[in-house]
Amino acid sequence: MQYGMIIDLERCVGCHACTIACKAEWEVPVEFGRNWVYRMGPAMVGEEMASTYYPGLCNHCAEPVCVPECPADTVDMTFTDVKTGKTKTMEVAATWKDPFDGTVQINKARCLGCGACADACPYNARYVNPDQLDDVSEDGKADKCTYCKPRVDAGGVPACVQTCITGARIFGDLDDPESEVSKYVKKGAKGIEPTGGNLGPNSRYYGKKKDMDLLFSSQTPELADLNQIRRRAMLASLVRPTMKGIKNIGLLGAVGVVAAKYIKDEDSDK
Repeated sequence: MQYGMIIDLERCVGCHACTIACKAEWEVPVEFGRNWVYRMGPAMVGEEMASTYYPGLCNHCAEPVCVPECPADTVDMTFTDVKTGKTKTMEVAATWKDPFDGTVQINKARCLGCGACADACPYNARYVNPDQLDDVSEDGKADKCTYCKPRVDAGGVPACVQTCITGARIFGDLDDPESEVSKYVKKGAKGIEPTGGNLGPNSRYYGKKKDMDLLFSSQTPELADLNQIRRRAMLASLVRPTMKGIKNIGLLGAVGVVAAKYIKDEDSDK
């Protein structure tokens, strides 16, 4: 099974009902978004005038570049297929791709808040939520669209799909040839691949050729510099536990302060 979502650009009217529903469902801070709607155009595409919307969200990629960049220590985690009851144990960090439904998820309790996964995502679909704090991270926790996994596991659909007033968002199993999402793929729905990437995005778009050309020409991203991300993530994974220990004993460690300043300088240079 691979859950996916189709955005039918011919139906989307840019009303933002999906973004509001998502914020209400997941208490997303005003300045961030698990999903978004941007207006594209009007603009000339070839000899035609095009105008459309870009409703974006996590693509729950077949090969998510964000997952291997998580520096949290790995643990064995057992997954259960809610439909069959089958189980599978995998070694995962604080973010992973579910082996049964193909969604990409985050364990907030284990997230370091370093932002490596957010930096790695070429779609800017992840962010660090500063409202989610604990002893592990004082900067917040990584957050993103989860395809509303609790709702879906209970037999429902994502909040954005339920709320869409025109039925522009279609959710289902891409591996089921009889599903509506699969039928859209057969008609030409496709995901936005980053330049030079092969991530296999499972949130896909369908529409008139001129509108699709406008969307893809303006919203195709570049892959991130993973070497820089890994350097910052490694420092974060080393420094944060150290700083936590320093605070617990009430001392100020010069090494921890210097390393923490380095991370902040790295952030300011981005």
